[in-house]
Amino acid sequence: MRCGVNDGERLRAWAAQAPVCLVEVEAVQGSAPRSAGAWMALQGTALVGTIGGGHLEWEAMRMARSWLQQGMPGDTYTQRMALGPSLGQCCGGAVQMRWSAVHAHNVEAVLARLQPARAPVALFGAGHVGHALVRVLQPLPFWVHWVDSRDDVFPAQPMPQLHCEHSSPVHHAVRDLPAQSLVLVMSFSHAEDLDIVSACLRRQRERGDLPFIGLIGSATKWAVFQKRLAERGFGADEIAHITCPIGLPGITGKEPEVIAIAVAAQLLQLRAQQLAAA
Repeated sequence: MRCGVNDGERLRAWAAQAPVCLVEVEAVQGSAPRSAGAWMALQGTALVGTIGGGHLEWEAMRMARSWLQQGMPGDTYTQRMALGPSLGQCCGGAVQMRWSAVHAHNVEAVLARLQPARAPVALFGAGHVGHALVRVLQPLPFWVHWVDSRDDVFPAQPMPQLHCEHSSPVHHAVRDLPAQSLVLVMSFSHAEDLDIVSACLRRQRERGDLPFIGLIGSATKWAVFQKRLAERGFGADEIAHITCPIGLPGITGKEPEVIAIAVAAQLLQLRAQQLAAA
C-alpha cells in the first residue's frame, strides 16, 4: 500500500498531537498477504492502512501498541515473522517487518518516502464516464491531466493528483502532455475524438512517447475511425497503436461506473507491465 492524500492528512494530524507508530513490510520470502512496501500506522486505537489483515496484522498491531506504550525506545526496530502455525496462517512465507516512530519533525520525510510513483494519465472528456473514472482513479497510483473544450464541466472543488485544463481546440493539449502519458479519449464529440487521436498519433510518430492511446467506442465507431485516420495519412501500424474499445475485457456493462472500473483495471495492468519492464 502507498500513501493516499487522506492517509497523509491523518498522519500529519496524528503526529502533530503525539508520536505515531508506522509498521512496514520491508521484505517478503515466499507467499505473504502483501508485498514489500505495504504499511499501516497506529496511534492509540486509531489505524490507517493495512499490511494484509489476518493474524499477521493483528500481531503487528499488538506489538506496535506495546512499543508505543513503552515510549518507542530506539525509534525503530525490525523482526522477521514466519507465516506458519505460530501465526495461524498457512501462506508458507515470511516477512521482514519494521516498526518506526513518526513525529511532527519527521512526518513530511516519511510521507515523501511512502508516496507512490504515479503514472501520468491524460483524460480527454469530462462527461459521465470521465467523472466516474476520475473518482475511481483518485486512490490509485496515477496523476491525471484532465482536458475538455467546454467550460464549467470540471468539479468545483480541487481534487488531489488532478490537473484540469480547458483547451479549445481540445487537441492542442496533446503536444504538452507529460511523456509516457497513458491517453484516454472520450470527449462529447466524435469529431473531437478524431482530432485528439490524430494529434496523439502525430506526436507518437515524432516522439514515440505515448505508450497507450485508448479510444472509447463501439466496433462501428472504430471501423469509421480507422478509415478516416488512413485518409489523414496514418499507416496501419500507426493506427494499430490505438486501443478501441477501452477497458479490461470481460467486464461488461455500459454504466459509467462499470466502464470506469474496467478502464482503471486496464491502466493498472499497463502500469504493472511498465514496472516489470523497467
